[in-house]
Amino acid sequence: MAHLEKGSKKLLSAWAFYDWANSVYSLVIASAVFPIFYNKLVPEGSDVPVFGGSMKGTALISFVTAFAFLIVAFISPLLSGIADYAGNKKQFLKLFCYIGAASCIGLYWFDLDNLYISLTCYLFGLVGFWGSLVFYNSYLPDVAYPEQQDAVSARGYSMGYIGSVILLVFNLAMIMFPNVFFINEATPLLSAVKAMRISFVTVGVWWIIFSQYTYYHLPKGARKNKITGDVLLNGFKELRKVWGQLKQNITLKRYLGAFFVYSMAVQTVMLVATYFGAEEIEWGSEDAKSLGLITSILLIQLVAVAGAVITSKLSGKFGNIKTLIGINCIWAVICICAYFVTLPIHFYITAAFVGLVMGGIQSLSRSTYSKFLPETTDTASYFSFYDVTEKIGIVIGMLMYGAIDQAFGSMRYSVVFLTVFFIAGIFLLTRVLKKH
Repeated sequence: MAHLEKGSKKLLSAWAFYDWANSVYSLVIASAVFPIFYNKLVPEGSDVPVFGGSMKGTALISFVTAFAFLIVAFISPLLSGIADYAGNKKQFLKLFCYIGAASCIGLYWFDLDNLYISLTCYLFGLVGFWGSLVFYNSYLPDVAYPEQQDAVSARGYSMGYIGSVILLVFNLAMIMFPNVFFINEATPLLSAVKAMRISFVTVGVWWIIFSQYTYYHLPKGARKNKITGDVLLNGFKELRKVWGQLKQNITLKRYLGAFFVYSMAVQTVMLVATYFGAEEIEWGSEDAKSLGLITSILLIQLVAVAGAVITSKLSGKFGNIKTLIGINCIWAVICICAYFVTLPIHFYITAAFVGLVMGGIQSLSRSTYSKFLPETTDTASYFSFYDVTEKIGIVIGMLMYGAIDQAFGSMRYSVVFLTVFFIAGIFLLTRVLKKH
C-alpha cells in the first residue's frame, strides 16, 4: 500500500468514510430502532426486576447509558496516551470498532430473561462507538491541514448522516413490511420485533465492512515504542502533560471551557429529543406517534447534512468562533420555543431547525478544536481531553435534565433550562476572541 500524503484527496476521503461506517450506530441503535424495540419489551412505566429489586425500564436504560459514558470518559485518556506512545492508534480504532459492532450484533438476542448479558451488549455497543471516536477524531490533524479541516470534518458528518439514513430506511422497510423480507412470525408484532433484531445485526455488519476502507488508507502512527507495564501509567502522565500545556495555551483552554458548557446542552437535547416528542406532543394515536417520531428522526438527519455544509461555508467567511456564537444563539431560541410546542407540525419545524444546527455545531466544534492544537504528535491525548469534556458534559446534562423533569413533572421546563447553558456558551466563546 502506497503511503498517502497528508492533505491528499484520497486520504481525506478515507478518513471521512469512517463516519459513513459508524454513524449507523448512533441513528439506528441510539435514536430510532432500539428505543422502539426496548419499548416493546418494556412498556412505558413498567418495572424490570434487576439486582434483587425492580427499576423502571426507562430509568434502567438511562443508568446503563450514563455508566457507558463514564467508562469512556475514564479509559479514553489512558488508552489515547498509550496509543500516542506506541504509535498504534489505528489498532485502538479497530479494537473499539469491532467491540461496538460485535455488541450490536449481540443485541439480536436482547431479552429480559437474559437481562444482564443483554445490557452488557448495549453497554459495550456504546463504549465501542464513543471509544472509537476518540481515535478517529485524533486523526484529523494528522490527515488534514488546518485550512482543510473544516471542510473535511463537515464532509465526514454529511457522509455519516447519508449512510445512516440509507440503512435506517432499509431497516424501517423491513420492520413495516416483514413479509416482503421473508420474516414470518406468529403475529405481526412478533414479525416486527424479529425485523428489529435483524436490524441490529445489519448495523454491526455495515460498521465492520465499510470501516475497512478507512483502515486501509490511514497512517499507522508516528512511533513504534514498545509497550511495557510502565506504559499503563504513561497515559496519566500524558494527561498531566497535556493539561500543563493547556495552561499555556489560553485560547485552547478558553475554547474547551466554552465547548464543555454548550456541548452539555447540545448532547442532552439530541439524547432526549425522541422522548420529548413522545411525551409532550399531541399525536392523536400510538400509530401516529410512532410514524411521527420516525419522520422527525429522518428529517433531522437529512437537514443535518445541509447544516454541516452551510456551517463550513459560513466559518470560511466569518471565522469559526463567530459562526459558533451564531449557532449557539439559534440553539437558545430553539430551547425557548420548545416550551410552546404541542402539535406535530410544531415538532416537525423544531426538528428541522435542530437538524440544521446539530450538523453544524458538531462538525465545526471538532475542526475548531483541531485548529487550536499546537504542533504535536500527541494528537490522541489532546483529543481525549475533547472527548472527556463532551462525555462528562453529557452525564451532567442528563442528570440535571432528569432532575428538573422529575421536580416539575414536565420536560418543557428542562428544555427551557438548557437555554442557560447556551447563553453561557455564547459568553465564553466571546472570550476566545479576546487577546491574552
